[in-house]
Amino acid sequence: MARYWLMKSEPFKYGWDDLVAEGEGTWDGVRNYRARNNLAAMEVGDQAFFYHSREGLEIVGICEISVAGITDPTDPEGKWAAVKVKPRTKLPNPVTLKQIKAEPRLADCELVRLSRLSVAEITPEEWSIILEMAGI
Repeated sequence: MARYWLMKSEPFKYGWDDLVAEGEGTWDGVRNYRARNNLAAMEVGDQAFFYHSREGLEIVGICEISVAGITDPTDPEGKWAAVKVKPRTKLPNPVTLKQIKAEPRLADCELVRLSRLSVAEITPEEWSIILEMAGI
């Protein structure tokens, strides 16, 4: 069964437009154990929200896991996980962190509860609510 995720990136380092231009990108450089475990749990076909952190603070698109279970190429010791992702859809209406925090049905969302987590799991219910907020 496909799972859902949220992946954060600073747009000035690697934003949605960069992923679209590349066609497929490697999600690497994650150095948090819970985020690493989330990356390791991903499977090909899982979908993830692409979230702009620091600047924007909003979900801007949906990407799909295209290659799972790889070792982070930026890790010389081989302890950290990575995946490859492909862009799927730019959201018609980006969903801001402020909107997410104001939605009571998303109070338990990892994005809200674990705000520093760069790769978070999203439940199917949360996924549907956020899509609704985005106009999909």
